Amino acid sequence: MFLALRELWFARTRFLLMGAVVALISVLMVILSGLSSGLVGDGVSALQRTPVQVFAFEQGTKTDSAFSRSVVTEQQAQQWRDRPDVEDAALLGNSMVNARTGSSTPIDLTLFGIEPGSFLEPDAAEGEGLTSDTDIVVSAALRDQGVSLGDTIILDRLGTELHVVGFTGDDRTFGHVDVAYLPLRTWQEVHAGTKFGETTPASAYSEASVVAIRGMDGAVPDIAAGDAAAGTSAKLLDDSFDSSPGFSAEMMTMSMIKTFLYAIAALVVGAFFSIWTVQRTRELAVLRAMGASTGFLLRDGLIQAIVVLAGSIAVGVGLGLGLGSGLEGSGMPFALESGPIASGAVLLVVLGLVGAAVAIVRVTRVNPLTALGENR
Repeated sequence: MFLALRELWFARTRFLLMGAVVALISVLMVILSGLSSGLVGDGVSALQRTPVQVFAFEQGTKTDSAFSRSVVTEQQAQQWRDRPDVEDAALLGNSMVNARTGSSTPIDLTLFGIEPGSFLEPDAAEGEGLTSDTDIVVSAALRDQGVSLGDTIILDRLGTELHVVGFTGDDRTFGHVDVAYLPLRTWQEVHAGTKFGETTPASAYSEASVVAIRGMDGAVPDIAAGDAAAGTSAKLLDDSFDSSPGFSAEMMTMSMIKTFLYAIAALVVGAFFSIWTVQRTRELAVLRAMGASTGFLLRDGLIQAIVVLAGSIAVGVGLGLGLGSGLEGSGMPFALESGPIASGAVLLVVLGLVGAAVAIVRVTRVNPLTALGENR
């Protein structure tokens, strides 16, 4: 270890340059983690905050955008309620609409149709809950678009007027669009395309998009048995995120970018230590000629890699957190979460060590005779 630290100090310029590259990779890792977490929150935060364990879709519904494609009935919801491992089940309507405020400001909304007073109704942090058919409780983020309590929201094409009676305590979005909770009956009329003053077909009042299911004591109910009884296709809450518009494509893109980033980190570190090992071949040969074991030389090289990686990644993560804190709340879907950042930092260290170890293994082939001038 003494030799490794001495070499770090002797070749500090080269190691600082290498550390700077790894630190920049770490900054990028933090930013990508923040973007990935932000996209998840901006895409499915309303689902994440729904107190259920399972969503049941219409059987055979295509996974992509299944929330808007699926149609389930009250009878299917009742069959789920009758299950002994289900505490409650309720219909949930989902649709995206274009609307405008009373002052003609255009806004986009994702409508969540729920039964007022059910476990699906969010607590209103400001204002009150749903009491009449035209009430809506909207995401807190809509304040930034000029929406306030008492405003009237008019749905395009239909002319349906909804009144803002409350705001949620947090931002709630679905498919990157702010959510508005409204009575299920009103959602059914909107979904049926009923214009103001027209009559809605009676069959529309028994349908919704999915069945939201809450297991007994928070446990996951028997999905296979429930599907068989109700004729649905149920998914766990986390698995249902893929049914949000564009969610799978976004996550696959971010995962691919991060995979390439980690691969680049391993290659960069491996290339540096490979060159460094070549430059010090004669010194290593002298050590071998003096009786140093292969294990000693390997430990010596890995200690150098650990010091460089740990120090530069710590600096890079710190810089990334500082930069990321300025991006939060900037309108960009960005959220710093300790879990993904910590796991990313550990993965960078591990992959960097793998790359360094592959390069350093060549010391096991150093011939002590090299130090004695055999190849001169």
